Amino acid sequence: MTTSNHTALAAALRRAGIAEVDDSLRRRIEYSNDASLYRVRPDVVVFPRHADEVEAAMDVCRALGVPLTARGAGTSTAGNAVGPGVILDFSRHMHRVLRVDPETATAVVEPGVVLDDLQRVAATHQLRFGPDPSTHSRCTIGGMIGNNACGSRALGYGRTADNVLDLDIVTGTGEHLRTKAASGADRSPTVAALEQVVRSRLAVIRTELGRFPRQVSGYSLEHLLPENGFDLAKAFVGSEGSWGVLERATVRLVRAPRATSLVVLGYPDLAAAADAVPSLLPFGPVAVEGLDRRLVNVLRLRGRTHIPPLPHGDGWLMVELGGDDASEVADRARRLLAAARPADGRVVPSREEAVALWKIREDAAGLAARASGDRPGLAGWEDAAVPPDHLGAYLRAFEALLAGHGLKGVPYGHFGDGCVHIRIDFPLAEDRGRKVFREFLLDAAKLVAAHGGSMSGEHGDGRARGELLPLMYSPQALDAFAEVKQVFDPLSLLNPGIIVRPAPVDADLREIALLSTRDATAFRYEDDGGSVAAAVHRCTGVGKCRTTNGAGMMCPSFRATRDEKDSTRARARVLQELVGGPAPADWRSPAVHEALDLCLACKACSSECPTGIDMARYKAEALHQRYRRRVRPVSHYSLGWLPWWARVACRMPRLANAALTGPLASAAKRLAGVDARRPLPRFARQTFRRWFAERPTAARGKPVVLWVDTFTDHFTPQVGIAAVRVLEDAGYSVRLPAGKLCCGLTWISTGQLDSARRILRRSVAAVSPFVQAGIPVVGLEPSCTAVFRGEAAALLGATAEVESVAASFQTLAELLARTDGWRPPDLTGTSAVVQPHCHQRSVMGFEADRALLDRTGATVQETGGCCGLAGNFGAERGHYDVSVAVAGNDLLPAVRSAPSDAVVLADGFSCRTQLDHLAERQGIHLAELLAHPDGAQDPRRQT
Repeated sequence: MTTSNHTALAAALRRAGIAEVDDSLRRRIEYSNDASLYRVRPDVVVFPRHADEVEAAMDVCRALGVPLTARGAGTSTAGNAVGPGVILDFSRHMHRVLRVDPETATAVVEPGVVLDDLQRVAATHQLRFGPDPSTHSRCTIGGMIGNNACGSRALGYGRTADNVLDLDIVTGTGEHLRTKAASGADRSPTVAALEQVVRSRLAVIRTELGRFPRQVSGYSLEHLLPENGFDLAKAFVGSEGSWGVLERATVRLVRAPRATSLVVLGYPDLAAAADAVPSLLPFGPVAVEGLDRRLVNVLRLRGRTHIPPLPHGDGWLMVELGGDDASEVADRARRLLAAARPADGRVVPSREEAVALWKIREDAAGLAARASGDRPGLAGWEDAAVPPDHLGAYLRAFEALLAGHGLKGVPYGHFGDGCVHIRIDFPLAEDRGRKVFREFLLDAAKLVAAHGGSMSGEHGDGRARGELLPLMYSPQALDAFAEVKQVFDPLSLLNPGIIVRPAPVDADLREIALLSTRDATAFRYEDDGGSVAAAVHRCTGVGKCRTTNGAGMMCPSFRATRDEKDSTRARARVLQELVGGPAPADWRSPAVHEALDLCLACKACSSECPTGIDMARYKAEALHQRYRRRVRPVSHYSLGWLPWWARVACRMPRLANAALTGPLASAAKRLAGVDARRPLPRFARQTFRRWFAERPTAARGKPVVLWVDTFTDHFTPQVGIAAVRVLEDAGYSVRLPAGKLCCGLTWISTGQLDSARRILRRSVAAVSPFVQAGIPVVGLEPSCTAVFRGEAAALLGATAEVESVAASFQTLAELLARTDGWRPPDLTGTSAVVQPHCHQRSVMGFEADRALLDRTGATVQETGGCCGLAGNFGAERGHYDVSVAVAGNDLLPAVRSAPSDAVVLADGFSCRTQLDHLAERQGIHLAELLAHPDGAQDPRRQT
């Protein structure tokens, strides 16, 4: 559609009374993708607020002949949630749990409700929704109904179709149907026509459909058989939005088991594990999941993720048992372990270990994208299913098929149901890529059909498998699908190109141009072959960055705005198209700027995204490319050059403070590009370096270098003084590197990467002699330590000098944990709210601090989110409101609900600054807590 046409469509939708209609280039790029390989740019994205707007949008599309696709979280891996014309995003507004009835164990929900949100409400009644895809933290019930989603525990609780009772839908003809009332005396014309199709196709429906539980491909017409009660609600599930648009659903809830047990069984390989599955099913497992050692190795290479002990073997089965009697469940687990006869096995002893193992399994889709070697693993053939007793033979044949096509992939999945997930390293960046992709999919479809299976076991056919259905179904079955589609959607406007009259499997594949851009970029992208295009294409769209509750920080801006544009995924999609696509990189596109503007550069995605996206780095690169040798925003000169300005201010701190906090403050903020509502921190009267130089004596002991960052030196010298006291009490002799050094953090975050490289190279050279002498280096500001541990190699290259400095840089807690004979003070009776710095969590990890605090005996509450200030971000004009909203996600509620005498512990200067401004609670550094344990509950620290 041309610009004028999509503008006219947007205008027509607005005239129909729809409030949120967006046809901007950036928005259309964001919704061009889901979690599949397919890219189809829509003309307009609509965010309906209620059913009237849904029906208005459908009326406009029907009148103008415009296609329409309904969308939830966009986590589809088969291309079910992309399409031309109009995209209806239900996740923005229509996401309410309308009612939970504990007596009937049912819930009524809008289609955009996130599964975990429903689970939280249901859990207050000791209930849950049974199916639980690995995307449960962001997938929507509407999307689950569209795909007939299953997840790990469908073995015990059934598929989504088995848990749906009634649906309110609008068909492609505009008819409003409530499925439970659809077949009464006053039945609708749609239902009458549907009944006629079913009567004429009884034989093929009975013989080809509903053969085993994970037969998801095609339409589930078996639910419309007379003997199955003509259940229209169940039949609608899995139709992928091609029959009608869902407005409301009534779903069945199940009683959560009081006791569970996880058994992990080890086998020589994954096929051997699959062979054992049939012998486990008589024990009534809730879930039987297959996991390959190669996925776990991806985590081991990253180095920081806790991996509980796993049995010997290269393939594992994770078997969950559940029940109301804990002793019975434990006994069943022991009997299963004995009967399974694995090479090795264990009953997981603690809930914490079980949670960690389930997290690995949930992140498998992202991990598999990095597990195959040089090329990334891609979706395309990722959820075929066969009857469980065929699974071992199918896996062996499938591995041979991969090898025959010169491809690699790591299988995993819901082995108890015979469903296999995989990401395959299709060479789509090469000229032969599409041919290899198409030929493999055709052969893989023949293979799964030969084993009596289904090309889709839970994700639906979408664009990835629609063309392959003739290899699984007879012409008569395909005709039945087409006739049913004609009944519901005679104009073929709803999610066109899938199942009926499908597009070719290799049509609409997104372009992946992995061109070497080493010479044109500031960062080296060594893990991506020197290519920023390859780096941004790490994102596969799994959407973990859309999580709004629960563990993790990613993505703080999305958690604050609930807008897709502020997710890591959407930013990656914009970069993929405008920077990493086949056209020349357009770093200066307004869409790139808009996509990255609210990124806090917290680096949470670098550790929490299963594919290892690092949006903070990409944002710095984008700013570098956009403004290199050009005039920059004024905040880049004020906040980006903060260390330089601080060195000037330290010569006259009183005058500087008067300018920043007195009558001239408003003008100073305006000139500096700082939001008028943001208080500015005061410069210390005496810098830490001056205090250190003037102190009378230095303690003797083992040498340690204390890295003096700008924030400690010029704003909070008391942190450095406390650190010296702690280190000397631990038996160290503290030294400072000479000269005016800096890690370059503020230059990095504002994209001034040429300057950052020079600054950082000078600092590495200054520290290197100490490192070569075996002297450890301690950093107090987490973001500065993270630069040496992470960004230094990315900017300077992974030379021996850079790597040795990175290995020697430690946090205070890390050094103290390795110090023989050191004991922390006894803080029994002290309550503490701890805000780990985002960069520390993401780069160094918080494990050493957590263990140290545990040794003190303090009662610790650890917050889970970003503080929202994030260095220069929250100070810049235009970011204040989002900064405050981010703080309101986790930090502020935790601090405000803490006891009045609780210590608020925050090592990051930004975190303490945000606390002081928004919570009116003074945060302290770990060094201060350890140096002054008797003052931990001093009320003056809370004011």
